[in-house]
Amino acid sequence: MKRSITVPMKAEGLTTLKIRYDYKTDRFTMEAMKQWEPDLDFSRYNKDFFVESILTDDVQYYNTKQVRQMFANYDLEDYLDEIQELIRKGKHFGIEAYYHDGYNILYLSNQHSRKLGLNNKLHATLAGGIRRHDRNENEIDVIIDGLNLGRGMSFKNVAGHINMGGCKQTVMMDPIDLNDLKKVGFLGFCIDSCRTMTGPDMNFPTELADVENEYFSAQFTNGPKTSVLGETGKPTAYGVYKTMKQAVKFKEGTESLDGKSITVIGLGAVGWYMGEYLLQENVKLYVTDLDPKRADQFVEEHSGDITAIPLEGAYFTPCDILCPCAIGGQFSDETIPKLNCKYIWGSSNNGLKASSTEEEIRLAEKLKARDIVFQVEWWHNTAGVICGYHEYVYGKDATQERLYEDIDNIMPKSTYENLQMADELGITPVENAYRLANDIIYGDKTLDDINW
Repeated sequence: MKRSITVPMKAEGLTTLKIRYDYKTDRFTMEAMKQWEPDLDFSRYNKDFFVESILTDDVQYYNTKQVRQMFANYDLEDYLDEIQELIRKGKHFGIEAYYHDGYNILYLSNQHSRKLGLNNKLHATLAGGIRRHDRNENEIDVIIDGLNLGRGMSFKNVAGHINMGGCKQTVMMDPIDLNDLKKVGFLGFCIDSCRTMTGPDMNFPTELADVENEYFSAQFTNGPKTSVLGETGKPTAYGVYKTMKQAVKFKEGTESLDGKSITVIGLGAVGWYMGEYLLQENVKLYVTDLDPKRADQFVEEHSGDITAIPLEGAYFTPCDILCPCAIGGQFSDETIPKLNCKYIWGSSNNGLKASSTEEEIRLAEKLKARDIVFQVEWWHNTAGVICGYHEYVYGKDATQERLYEDIDNIMPKSTYENLQMADELGITPVENAYRLANDIIYGDKTLDDINW
């Protein structure tokens, strides 16, 4: 039998599954329900009906014991246990799942912490991007990805001084047609149900936000047409660039990148702009991408000391600064001994190949032993989240001037102080960043209590 939460949901005619966890008491609660009728036209969402509307006369509701028995009935109780253990391990708030059999969509809201989002006077108490996975991918891998990214968003929001909890939306579906307003409306319904603010991420077109804003939900930000601030790649790159200079200042006493050799891996929404910011300095730039033509295009369109290199082996290219802006999980027990750089400083999420904070700290200690300056990326790749937050909070009154002023006021200072504080305590910047953030997410402190 396929290992998927959709198996019992489809068989029982259910649409919604919620798994909640309290890490303080180690208690789980679950609920499953039939929330809407199969023929409900989601292109009419927020016109003929809204989240709280009565969507079926045949409501079905399963409590915690009944949900567990349902999974057992389909020989999937061990799969449910596996999901719960992942939630427990990361101290996650839980998962909300919405399944539409007719649309062949499984929507997963991976919710880590709501603490910063409480009493924020906004609809959304959580913030985190939305990404698409193919329906033929292994569901548990998608859940692991979503939970890890959701946990990272909690910490990223702390680093960005954003009063919202952390989450990540992962949607298993075919590539979306933005003219299919039924499916687009369904995504808007799910976002609003979860009280989440989001922006299109991997495998979703940024134009999705424009269509959602026009027809369905105000919780999407940074669409190319409707956003007054534009897409988030450029401010993300700017924040990484500004904090990179602070890392160099910490190690060498000067912010100047003059004469540095820098390898940018990945020339996507962030990496392209990262390369452009770095070319403002007198640097030797190596660029690479999964698509070699993309690297060649960057070289052709820019002047300076730039060389396109193959992606294979790029992480081990001798250079001063390695700047990963693509897929994460590249720094492990196997790869760390092969590195030929003095700094690792990029935008990639989950750069360390780890599934827990303890594993991240252990790998960070290996980098420190090699005298490589490394700071967990969520402490410095947060400018894109700040951008989305500005648009969500200020709406049409959001401005580039205020956005970049916030980035300049928050990120360089917090990075330098994290590096300095870690050095004084004799721990890695990774451990210190988690120490500061944990005091807020799991402790009694607030953002105002931390001396950034």
